[in-house]
Amino acid sequence: MFTGIIESLGKVLEAEARGTNRTFWIASSLCGELKVDQSVSHNGVCLTVEELREGAHRVTAIEETLQKTNLESWQPGHLVNLERCLVMNGRLDGHIVQGHVDTTAVCTHRKDMNGSWEFRFEFPKKFSRLVIEKGSICLNGISLTIFNVKRSRFDVAIIPYTFEHTNIHSVVPGSRVNLEFDMIGKYVSRLVH
Repeated sequence: MFTGIIESLGKVLEAEARGTNRTFWIASSLCGELKVDQSVSHNGVCLTVEELREGAHRVTAIEETLQKTNLESWQPGHLVNLERCLVMNGRLDGHIVQGHVDTTAVCTHRKDMNGSWEFRFEFPKKFSRLVIEKGSICLNGISLTIFNVKRSRFDVAIIPYTFEHTNIHSVVPGSRVNLEFDMIGKYVSRLVH
């Protein structure tokens, strides 16, 4: 479990195809605090730390993960939002995030608001029942509040701290991001349908 509050930016050092999987070495300031077999959110995707080396850790994404996320496009130099798993005796600053990406969305608009930024994202219509005005969403691992919700799009507003400390600053129109919809909303939707 995660909160969607990004701890560090990682940088992809290596990306290698292994059968239907892709393996990544990622450098970050968190590496010294990680351990093998630990779950870490990478752009909202829960991946297991498989190996550590000085300043970097290795993870593998299987075919199922690659089909539902933007990890297939990761190349050396790509910036990745990182968050270690939730400590249950701490505050929940974002919202409950599983690290199980539901789909991807495409940025269609980015606007500098002279002190903040607004982004618009389009997502597959089949998920529209999971998106509500002023609801929570996890976008590339970042816990955000959505607004201007339409059937297959929503907007988010980004404060300077988030813009500077996550990879949202590199998102431009045409960029594809990972989405995890609110877990409670998914359970409620399942019960009523």
